[in-house]
Amino acid sequence: MRPDSEDELAAMIHSATGPLSITGGATRLHPGEGQGARIDMRGLSGITLYEPEALTLVVRAGTTLAEVQAALAAEQQMLAFEPDPRDGSTIGGVVAANASGPRRVSAGACRDAMLGIRMVTGGGEIIANGGRVMKNVTGYDLVKLAAGSRGTLGAITEVALKTAPVPPVRATLRLSGLDDAGAIAAMTTALTGPFDVTGAGRLTDGTVILRLEGLAGSVEYRAERLRTALGPQAGIDTVEGDADFAALRDDGAWNAAALWRIVLRPSQAAPLLARLPGAHIVDWGGALIRAEAPPDWRPDLPPGARALRERGAPALLPAPDPVVARLNAGIRAGFDPRGLLQVAA
Repeated sequence: MRPDSEDELAAMIHSATGPLSITGGATRLHPGEGQGARIDMRGLSGITLYEPEALTLVVRAGTTLAEVQAALAAEQQMLAFEPDPRDGSTIGGVVAANASGPRRVSAGACRDAMLGIRMVTGGGEIIANGGRVMKNVTGYDLVKLAAGSRGTLGAITEVALKTAPVPPVRATLRLSGLDDAGAIAAMTTALTGPFDVTGAGRLTDGTVILRLEGLAGSVEYRAERLRTALGPQAGIDTVEGDADFAALRDDGAWNAAALWRIVLRPSQAAPLLARLPGAHIVDWGGALIRAEAPPDWRPDLPPGARALRERGAPALLPAPDPVVARLNAGIRAGFDPRGLLQVAA
């Protein structure tokens, strides 16, 4: 089913008698998701408002991320949360997954760039929340709830987003020769100092990458200060641009049948990295690890860490907290009383 209007979508959901999965490009589905009857949101596409001078974009959910990024690039603007550009990905899927890239450490996640949202609930009701400017709200902050809800609260039809200017200069410091502990320490130094780093990660070859952005003089000055702060323990090269961060986000680089996504405190990362069985990358200064592994491997997680298998058989560790699960179920029941909406993106 592929609705061409919000009213048609509302009628589809209202008349549905079985499970539904709301999808756009279906590029961000996790194992086991998208099992209900598919509603393809790509019929609801197009940019409805773009005001570059106000750094504001309103776009229908079925619009591809590539189209959005091209429109912004023409005005020297970007989505600051830097979602990974999967082929066919839609902006609705980005929001539903709260997809956020390396710049999350400085600019926040997708949810932090969202100003307003329109959606159709599981009862077939069209609702809207927020607007085109940041403001406080009372009751449910649906804008924030929808981010990462993976289609379980409703079918997102339109979203308003903050945009950001493209920095005039980008430079990447590349550090080689560091072990796991040294890599995490270098990223921590960069992110906790006065260097305004907008990305900190480690590539599969072990290279630590630190990104600086801004005016040319500022980038040069901060790069030199950061090199001094890091000390002589690693080989440091500085390259123009941020091509390394495109590689960090590239989902197509993974070949293994099982791919794990692990979120934890950076201080917990080094011991876990030493136990990983295959290729991996580190992002968010050590707070995110994506790792290839054999099909039967399970991560030994430190307290508070979470892991999700993005490829292979479904797996989520640890089991959901019962209190949080009960709260989530209550919220979902309010928006989808018949329990029709299955997880999708």
